[in-house]
Amino acid sequence: MSKQLSSAIARHVLPFTRRANNVAMPLISRMNKHQQASLQSDDFIKVPEQVVAKNSISPATTTATTNNSSSIASRVTKLPNGVRVATEDSQGHFASLGVYVDAGSRYEDETTRGVSHILDRLAFKSTKNRTSEAMMNDLEAAGGNVMCSSSRESIMYQSALLPQDLPQMLAIMADTIRNPAVTEEELEEQKVSAGHEIQEYWSKPEMILPELLHTVAYKDNTLGNPLLCPVENLETMTTENIKKYISTWYRPDRIVVSAVGADHDKVVDLTRKYFGDMKSLVPATGSGSGSEEASGSDSASKGGIFKSLFGKNASSSSSSGILKPDFNTLSRQPAKYTGGTLLIEDDTQPFTHLFVGFEGLSIHDDDIYALATLQLLMGGGSSFSAGGPGKGMYSRLFSNVLNHYNWIESCMSFNHCYSDSGLFGISGSCYPGYETMLLEVIVRELELTTRTGKGGIAQVELDRAKNQLRSSVLMNLESKMVQLEDLGRQVQVHGAKVPVEELCAKIEKVTKQDMVRVARRVFGGQVSSLTGGSGEVTIVGQGLTKNLQGAEKVLDKYGLGKNAKW
Repeated sequence: MSKQLSSAIARHVLPFTRRANNVAMPLISRMNKHQQASLQSDDFIKVPEQVVAKNSISPATTTATTNNSSSIASRVTKLPNGVRVATEDSQGHFASLGVYVDAGSRYEDETTRGVSHILDRLAFKSTKNRTSEAMMNDLEAAGGNVMCSSSRESIMYQSALLPQDLPQMLAIMADTIRNPAVTEEELEEQKVSAGHEIQEYWSKPEMILPELLHTVAYKDNTLGNPLLCPVENLETMTTENIKKYISTWYRPDRIVVSAVGADHDKVVDLTRKYFGDMKSLVPATGSGSGSEEASGSDSASKGGIFKSLFGKNASSSSSSGILKPDFNTLSRQPAKYTGGTLLIEDDTQPFTHLFVGFEGLSIHDDDIYALATLQLLMGGGSSFSAGGPGKGMYSRLFSNVLNHYNWIESCMSFNHCYSDSGLFGISGSCYPGYETMLLEVIVRELELTTRTGKGGIAQVELDRAKNQLRSSVLMNLESKMVQLEDLGRQVQVHGAKVPVEELCAKIEKVTKQDMVRVARRVFGGQVSSLTGGSGEVTIVGQGLTKNLQGAEKVLDKYGLGKNAKW
């Protein structure tokens, strides 16, 4: 059982940010049955030569993003109750369908922390209309691959399927979203499974340290809430906690239905059928939550770090009788970057792992294209890689770090981007005893990008990074599932899809001056002057970390941080 669970995690957990609960049936087994129908005039495939106008049933606001003849047009319709429908007509024998809910770990408080982690595991289980067996049978009848995953700012229900199965799949998604049974038996089963997953994360520093990086960078607020359910919350979570979270956050104005390879008007009609009568359930302000205090032992496991990071805030609010934040407070609460340091001394690790981060840019910032280019320019990876052109072998962290220091096991840049903040920096791992040198190497590489002269960014490497970024975007969008998520999340965040031509044009416009300016803005703590953050650096490490005490002095040496002067 545990071996199967580990295998499932290895297959479905996206590094650092995702957990997936997959139910799958190979599409190829249904291809012979439906291939002839899909090659003919199916209702959900729009052939360019035969675009037939559909009748509108009720008033709805529709916008279309039309690009040149070589691109795919996206359309967005807003139903009267606030549900948005977004589609792109990408031709092919397969389609993709998704429902995106503006929920996730950033909207949790001490009474609901960890709920989104368990909620994505309870997707496609029993509902008020289907038993778990009936749900499984309907999924198998519909075919395709289905999954649910949660992130910090979204809970995503997605499927790759044959176009003619789209109505049935949307009906299933609507049922699991609007009518989940959330039985005690299913909850207990997912608690056990989640417990194994949490152990898996804590056994791998490269998986848990990005979580701790967020927890330290945004202490006690929004993006600092852990994706993983803390062990003490896992023990006390009830079906009522989950139902309360669903009724609070699953509102029509926070839902986007997205489809690729399907007729827009048909998808709008189906969405109106399954989500059109959905109304917001306004919960009472504040809550006298009935969640019990964690009983049992507070083990000395590493999972207890989450408790120490959040325990003070939770206990103080409970003991003082302060009302828990309501929907209006949580939904409008901005991410507040705090920065800080967390060093976990662990002499059992073969390597010391280190993350150095600064407050980055939000998805709405105009400089986001320059920062994404900077990440590609810095690149990096592991000391052992198949490598080759196009895989980062000519990036700065490969050329300046991995090719020069044989005691460094890995070194790579990271860029986490959210609706109102972000995290940017470098992670690395080294053999024990080289921790201080690793920190200095990382800080030096960050500082080099802020220079205009020797050691600064050269035009040839900027051009290479821009080409890599453009090609990466375009190649990823060849996948309908990536195209689907990109469409759904952009509509959720921006309200519309940014055309890929516009995106590539903005990447092309990035100059060396932009790169230096953005690097100084991020590594000098200047982003926080607009967001109200601290401007401090965030440092998280695991291994032989005692030599990293006083790491801030290294930043001062290279002139980085909020005291930087340019």
